[in-house]
Amino acid sequence: MDQKTALEAFAALAQPSRIAVFRLLIRVGPGGLPALEVSRRLNIVPSTLSGHLAILKRAGILTATRHQREIHYAANLNAISELVRFLLADCCEGQIENCSQVLCLLGPSAEAVST
Repeated sequence: MDQKTALEAFAALAQPSRIAVFRLLIRVGPGGLPALEVSRRLNIVPSTLSGHLAILKRAGILTATRHQREIHYAANLNAISELVRFLLADCCEGQIENCSQVLCLLGPSAEAVST
């Protein structure tokens, strides 16, 4: 991931409704949710939500899949992994043993890398 792409992702998330959408879709996992269900759960008017979803999708951090007449949105976990990797690429100038606090946030597999 390059800096321009990372900045687009951060800009897309830099709004309360959009970060709420993103966090909801991260929470529900790779299956995502239909747009109307996102609207219902977050109490965002569908017409307003549509614009937010478009911005997040354009930034590459959401995917959209048509299921008959509904569009399901999901967090693009590969893009999020790349974004985290971009942020942490130079952590502690490569001294991975100094990064244990950050790595523990990423789960047990990341902690195994640091040991």
